[in-house]
Amino acid sequence: MILDVNAYLGPFAFRALRHDDAAGLLARMDAKGIGQAVVSSALAITYRNTQPANERLAAEVRGRADRLIPFAVINPAYAGWEDDLRACRDLGFRGLRLYPKWHGYALSDAACLALVDAATAIGMPISIPIRVEDVRNQSWIVDVPEVPLADVAALVAARPDARFMILNGAGFAGGPLGRKGDLPANYLIEISRMDSVLTDEIGRLLSALGAERLAFGTGAPFHYPDLALLKLEVLRASEADKARIARGNAAAWLGLDG
Repeated sequence: MILDVNAYLGPFAFRALRHDDAAGLLARMDAKGIGQAVVSSALAITYRNTQPANERLAAEVRGRADRLIPFAVINPAYAGWEDDLRACRDLGFRGLRLYPKWHGYALSDAACLALVDAATAIGMPISIPIRVEDVRNQSWIVDVPEVPLADVAALVAARPDARFMILNGAGFAGGPLGRKGDLPANYLIEISRMDSVLTDEIGRLLSALGAERLAFGTGAPFHYPDLALLKLEVLRASEADKARIARGNAAAWLGLDG
């Protein structure tokens, strides 16, 4: 069974997304052989106060916990995030997603570090999308840069007891996040934006970090899942390693059955 660690539900402020409700996403997952997906609210990306969007997501996935695993979007720059985190825990959220460039804070800010510590204390992994969409697709209204990989690496180093999922990223090979031993082994890198043929960044990370540090994701419904599935299919790796990437690593982090 494939586990997608990078999926979304709900509308996005700047363009329509197909299959953006639970029924639509599940139908797409079924068509592509994806058993489960970690989902967060696309609406929350552009909300300063993200909690209404989290609550809407919780209602959307209710009764579908066997397939859709909710991650809360929390903005540590917004007053009352501690209450939001407690509420999301009570609603059954399993982890967090952070959008520092959209919400106007740095990963090194004291409030962000406090949020990471609070989430870690209750067993929640923290996912950080490097970007939401290609800058060429961004609305003319916004100019949101990518989260620098150096900032993520610094956070990984500063919080070795936390668990991080790095989503929608590329360019890891050669940097500290792409080398074993430079940083704590407390992060997974999701593969959807990298390639396994031309530069073979996925294959290079597999060699440098090991299969246990990679996870499958699609970015659906911002992106169609076919490309990520093809990248995994053509990856030059053993079936055991592909199985770890497709599900095993993320399932272990989330306490799911293998």
